[in-house]
Amino acid sequence: MREEILKTAREKGLLLENEVVDLLESFNDGKRVSEFLQNLVIFSGQRLITRSMLSKNAEYVQKFVRTLDKEGKESFENVSVKLGISLEITKEKVITPGEESMVELAKKRNSSDYQLFYADTKPDKKIEVADFTGYFRSRYQSLQRILIQRAGNANLVAVNKISSDRQNLSIIGMVTEKRMTKNKNLIISFEDLTGKIQTLTKFDKEEVFKKAQELQLDDIVLVKASGNKDILFIQDIIFPDAIIQDKVKFERDMSIAFISDIHVGSKRHLEKGMQRFLDWIKSGDENARKIRYLFIPGDNVDGVGIFPGQEYALKLKSMKEQYAVLASYLRQIPKDITIFMCPGQHDAVRVAEPQPLIDRRYASELYGIENLVLVTNPTLVKLLEGNKEFKVLMYHGASIHHFINEVPELREMKAHKSPAKAVKHMLKRRHLAPMHGNIVYIPYMDVDPLVINEVPDVLCTGEVHRLDIENYNGVLIITGSCWQAQTDFEEKVGNIPDPCKVPVLNLKTRELKIFDFTDEDELKEVENA
Repeated sequence: MREEILKTAREKGLLLENEVVDLLESFNDGKRVSEFLQNLVIFSGQRLITRSMLSKNAEYVQKFVRTLDKEGKESFENVSVKLGISLEITKEKVITPGEESMVELAKKRNSSDYQLFYADTKPDKKIEVADFTGYFRSRYQSLQRILIQRAGNANLVAVNKISSDRQNLSIIGMVTEKRMTKNKNLIISFEDLTGKIQTLTKFDKEEVFKKAQELQLDDIVLVKASGNKDILFIQDIIFPDAIIQDKVKFERDMSIAFISDIHVGSKRHLEKGMQRFLDWIKSGDENARKIRYLFIPGDNVDGVGIFPGQEYALKLKSMKEQYAVLASYLRQIPKDITIFMCPGQHDAVRVAEPQPLIDRRYASELYGIENLVLVTNPTLVKLLEGNKEFKVLMYHGASIHHFINEVPELREMKAHKSPAKAVKHMLKRRHLAPMHGNIVYIPYMDVDPLVINEVPDVLCTGEVHRLDIENYNGVLIITGSCWQAQTDFEEKVGNIPDPCKVPVLNLKTRELKIFDFTDEDELKEVENA
C-alpha cells in the first residue's frame, strides 16, 4: 500500500511527509487515497502535504473521513491520534436552548423545540490587514467545497498548474476584475489560492455571456473553459447555488409568522396597524391559534442618529423609550409563541455585520420577556420535531440595495418593487453579502459568517419594507413588510413600502397565507402629516 501511495504522489507531483504516508495507509484503498489527495490539493492550493498542513485543512479532512466505512474511520482516527495530528475544526457557534454561553439569551419556552446557529460576534482583538486576507481565504474555501460537490467530472485544476498547452479544464475562482473589450466581449480575471488568470467570454455566446455579465467582484464560481495559462475561453459558469430536494413537513398542525421593520419611535410608525395585528394573534382566530413561532428580522425601533436630520422624524427621541414601547407590544403576544428577533441598522447595535444581540443598556425591558429570544444578524434557526429540522435563516438584508444596483437584470426591472428577486441572488451565490464594500462587516480569520453553509427552508429578510414572496430551488424567500409609512429617507434609498402585511406559513401543509392589518384611515393620516 505504501508503494502505491508514493507512486500516486509522484504522478500528481506531490511531496508527502512520512507521517502523512502512515496516515494515508489507514485508508487501505488506493483509489480513495488518490481521490483524497487530488481534492486536498484543490482545497488547499498546496502540494507539500505535512501534518501541520492537514491540521490547517481539518475541515476538508474530517468531511472526507466521514465517507469512509466504520473500520476505515476507526483506523484513521487511531493513526491520527498516534501521530499527534490535530483535526479540530473551527465552527460557527451553536447554541441550544438551555446551554450556557458567552452570549446571553432570554429564557426559552421549551428546551427541545429549536437550535440556534450563529457566529461569535464578540471581538477579541484589534483588526489587522491579515484578518481581511484570512476572511476571504475562509470564504473561498467554504464556497470551494460547495462547488467541488457540484463539479462532477469537471477536471478541476489549480490556476498555477494550468500549462501552456491548450486543454479543456475547470477552475474555481474569485472574480478580481471585469471589463468589456471594444468588440463587446468580456474579460474577467479570476484568482484562487495559487494564482490569477484572465478569461474571455465571447459576446455571441448569449447564455454564457449573460452569466458573465451577472458576475460581480468577489463572486466565487466554477468556470468551465478551454485554453492555456495565458488565457481561458469560458464555456460555462456554475454558481454555488442553493437547492432543496425534499421539503420538510411537520406532523403537527402548526404555523410560523413573519413581521419586520416595526420602527417604533418614528412619527410614521403605524401604531393602530400594529395593535390590530396584536389583537388578532392573541384572539381565538383559527389561523392565529396555530402560530408557534414569530420571526422578526430587524429594524425593530427607528433608532437615534441613524441618518442626518432624523431627530425631526422621531416621535420618541431616545432608544430606551423606543424599546420600552416595543416591549409593551411583545408582551401582548401569547406566551406559547416563541419570538426570534435579530437587529437591523436602526437597532442599538453596531452597523457592521454580523451584528450582535440588541444592547441590554438600551433595551433592558426586552430581556425580561419570557418568550423572546434575541439573536444575532444573521442567525440560522432550526425548528425541531423528532428527527425533522425546519431551517429558517434570518438576515435583515442590508445588502439587498447593492444587489439591485449592481446586477443588471435587477437594476433594469427596478427590483425594489420585487425585492425577493434580489434575495434569490444571495442563495445563488450562497452568500448574504458577497461584494466587498456593499455592507460594513467585521472580518473573521477562520470563518465567514455570511456564507450560507446550510441551505435553509426559508430565508426571511426585512430592510426593503415590502412583502414579497419567491420560491428558489425549493427555498421559500420572504422579504418582510413594515409598520411604518414611507419616510423621506426611504424614498431616497428606493424603498416603496407595503405596510402591515403578515405572512403565515403552515409547517404541516406548507400553505402560505397573507394577512393584512392596515388601518387605512391611519395610513392616510400619517402619509398626509
